[in-house]
Amino acid sequence: MNWLDQINWNEDGLVPAIAQDHQTGRILMMAWMNREALELTTTENRAIYWSRSRGKLWRKGEESGHVQKLHELRLDCDADVIVLMVEQLGGIACHTGRESCFYRVFENGDWKTVEPVLKDPHAIYAEHTHE
Repeated sequence: MNWLDQINWNEDGLVPAIAQDHQTGRILMMAWMNREALELTTTENRAIYWSRSRGKLWRKGEESGHVQKLHELRLDCDADVIVLMVEQLGGIACHTGRESCFYRVFENGDWKTVEPVLKDPHAIYAEHTHE
């Protein structure tokens, strides 16, 4: 059986993919992958996701320059979630300019932002729009 056939894809042909720092174990972000994105990720050795909003493949870093180099790929026990152990080149995984997309903590009935913006998002994307 093909390794891609062993994944329990959802009704849209997607699987959630969690990007985790390969050294610290910190969760950086969550995105979606289809078969092509997952196969290309293993071929190109970098994170490639499926953008539901754009309806196309999204090579992480293609607009920001913040590429995720793949170190290891894991599949959970139900075969319906992928974990990518990555090296976050450029240090910023989140489009908000933070290291991680998980920068809010639930406290006293509300979400509190606990991590700073490391780089202005407008500057991140402006640097790479003229490529």
